[in-house]
Amino acid sequence: MSDQGSERRRLVLDTNVFVAAGFNPRSHSAEIIRRAREDNWQVVWNEETRRETLRLLNQIPPLSREEFAGVFREKNRFVGPVDPGQFRFIEDPDDRKYAALAEASGATLVTNDDHLLSKRGRLGIPVMTPGEFLRSVEAPSQV
Repeated sequence: MSDQGSERRRLVLDTNVFVAAGFNPRSHSAEIIRRAREDNWQVVWNEETRRETLRLLNQIPPLSREEFAGVFREKNRFVGPVDPGQFRFIEDPDDRKYAALAEASGATLVTNDDHLLSKRGRLGIPVMTPGEFLRSVEAPSQV
């Protein structure tokens, strides 16, 4: 897979992308994590999303937070304001922080979560499954 000639991709990865990658190294999620670790894409994070992701990974015995630590690069930390309250229409309050971070940072939200995917028309930001995201990056450019 190549990403030649395209601008750096800015992504916010929902926790479920890390979990899916950990359980299936051949999944779309694992491919995204691999390319993020290689620094091909900019995974945007803030303390709240990083803390939740690492906390959940620690709770699932076969997964290791160290396996994913390289994705959270300091240079990609978002320190600006985010407003999860503007996303109250998303049923799961834990999902709102990811939508708010993607909106505030201008990134694409990559998730497998139905609470987020079912609201993508209302979010005003790109929200994609890992497979959708990879297909969009690999699509031939319209020149």
